Amino acid sequence: MKYQNLHIQTQREFPNNARTQGFGWLVRAGYLTRENEILPLGQQAISRLKALSTDPSFFSLLTFPFLHNEHETFFPLSTGLTEIIHCESCKYTDRLELAQFKKTPYSQEEQLPVEKVSTPDCSTIESLASFLNIPKEKTAKALMYTRVSDNQFIFIVVRGDMQLSEAKLKNTLGEVRMATAEEITNAGAASGYASPVGLNAKRALIIVDDLVPQSPNLAAGANETGFHLLNTNCGRDYSPEIVADLIQAKAGDVCINCGNPLSTFAALHLATRSTFNFENILLTLAETHHDDKGLTFPNSAAPFDVYLMHIAGKQLDTRAKAEEIYNELQTAGISVLFDDRDERAGVKFNDADLIGCPIRITVGEKALKNGMVELKPRTEKEIKLVALEKIIEEIL
Repeated sequence: MKYQNLHIQTQREFPNNARTQGFGWLVRAGYLTRENEILPLGQQAISRLKALSTDPSFFSLLTFPFLHNEHETFFPLSTGLTEIIHCESCKYTDRLELAQFKKTPYSQEEQLPVEKVSTPDCSTIESLASFLNIPKEKTAKALMYTRVSDNQFIFIVVRGDMQLSEAKLKNTLGEVRMATAEEITNAGAASGYASPVGLNAKRALIIVDDLVPQSPNLAAGANETGFHLLNTNCGRDYSPEIVADLIQAKAGDVCINCGNPLSTFAALHLATRSTFNFENILLTLAETHHDDKGLTFPNSAAPFDVYLMHIAGKQLDTRAKAEEIYNELQTAGISVLFDDRDERAGVKFNDADLIGCPIRITVGEKALKNGMVELKPRTEKEIKLVALEKIIEEIL
């Protein structure tokens, strides 16, 4: 491919909206616009990645760190839009909203009789725990939804110190929406003071997190404004139709596999088992493979194997010789970006570094008089002189 055919426009400065180093280098090198639109050079890079993605070792060939499970692959990045949970010990990884963790009952005490108590102005877990002088772990949090498919009223119970994962709820029940005030009243519940105790089973589908049956004597709503019930127990005072993992994990929770603490990261989502996000993969490559001059893509992931350029000579037609080499390399199956511009050598060297092809070949008059060209790997300092007839052998 010839440089001018790709309409490459490199930039001398980082864009002022560069969210990360990788994004900045991709814009400077002409892979992306400042508005994150893919340019022809970026499309070429993605085409190479798509061809490579059929290899089972695809991500290992790209030589950047990644986190994965059997379903998805991620790259930790502070500006990434996907939150993930990760165990550094056993490498367990999952989306934050779907991650599992080891849950521990707060206490193992005998079940006590239910007691109705006045709790004025205690419509939140925080205010209830403060009023009763108990930890939030000793409360039951009520959440009420309606299933979209059949308008079934859903009453959910989780321990008061934990947060519901709507993603896990959706996986369990299908699409849901928040219940309306009318739906809550019709089910016999009271907003801010709701519990599954005494609810009409025909009107409410009760689902509890799997830690609730292991949590005795929880304070829960009395379905009457201003009142709560002490010592409610799942199985004795109400019977859920479904018991499932419904809680969203957080940093510091215990790994379900090895018992070590979990960490949270922002990340780029790179792939599922059957699909790839090639734009995010390109950004990940740029985040990982760059130096202070530009991109340093590995052989496996570069848009071209070789950056070929000529320096105008006074006695020899260096461009014509570069054109011959270009054709020979292509015939040998080596992909080439041929910088065919009539530009100063310094401009071409800078652009070669920015674009980041693994090898730069320079056709200059001095070396050409001796039947040679300059060959420089992008990540090395030394320049080698290579005989014209040995170029392909040297690259392969």
